[in-house]
Amino acid sequence: MTEVELVATALATGAAAGLTGTSHGAVHDLCAALRVVVRLRLASCGGDGVRGGYGVRVLEAYETDPDVWRTRLLQILTASGVETDEEILSAARSVLRAERRTGHVTLDADGANGVLVGDGGTRHNAVGR
Repeated sequence: MTEVELVATALATGAAAGLTGTSHGAVHDLCAALRVVVRLRLASCGGDGVRGGYGVRVLEAYETDPDVWRTRLLQILTASGVETDEEILSAARSVLRAERRTGHVTLDADGANGVLVGDGGTRHNAVGR
């Protein structure tokens, strides 16, 4: 994955529907911060040689329909030089790291007794019944 693809993927991660809960909220917050720095970058150079407008409009369109706008966003990001912007790359990596931590874990507890998995669970043991 190139740096430009990394940024686009991180932007799409935050735009994904159904992000709720604390951990997903953190992903959403990190993505919002990423969008701010990318928007500032695009507003200052436009990504296509035009100051401001077009690059920001492509970013906004990408947030609503990443599948349709991905190719054009990659072109805009490449032209704007995001692959050398450490602030943007760091923000994108943070989004993807946080998103990875919110995934599901598969657990094989075959033959185990008294297993408790997850946060905030309660376990009641009945001994000698």
